[in-house]
Amino acid sequence: MTEVLFYHLQNMSLENVLPPLLEKTFERGWRAVVHTTSEERADALDAHLWTYRDDSFLPHATWRIEDASEQPIVLTIDDANPNRATVRFLIDNAALPKDPERYERLVFVFNGDDEAALDVARTAWTECKSKGFEATYWQADERGRWQRRQ
Repeated sequence: MTEVLFYHLQNMSLENVLPPLLEKTFERGWRAVVHTTSEERADALDAHLWTYRDDSFLPHATWRIEDASEQPIVLTIDDANPNRATVRFLIDNAALPKDPERYERLVFVFNGDDEAALDVARTAWTECKSKGFEATYWQADERGRWQRRQ
């Protein structure tokens, strides 16, 4: 059954939150695809994932490269799953994929200060629950640690 995690960002940037989530995914040996909504954003995240921390190495690529199918993490702007990922990250108001049940885990990361993002997340939550997916909601506490909320 597909597990869906909703990460509600408040007073945090995606650039600070996404790399550690991808690191955990990679450390577990899972393949991931990160779905954003524009080429410019994908390019900016691609550059950021190489430089977000001096001692980091997070192997990834964009959908454009020839060997994207071999990469553990691929950034894309559409419903594609070029690396046969079992985890799909949805950012920047990306919608649920057409076939969400093919993933073991979906991770929605949304900006809690943006009404459009809240609407997309609410719609996705309702759709995931109606499909019988296990959905959980996460919000950071005052120290920036993720807490599961009811």
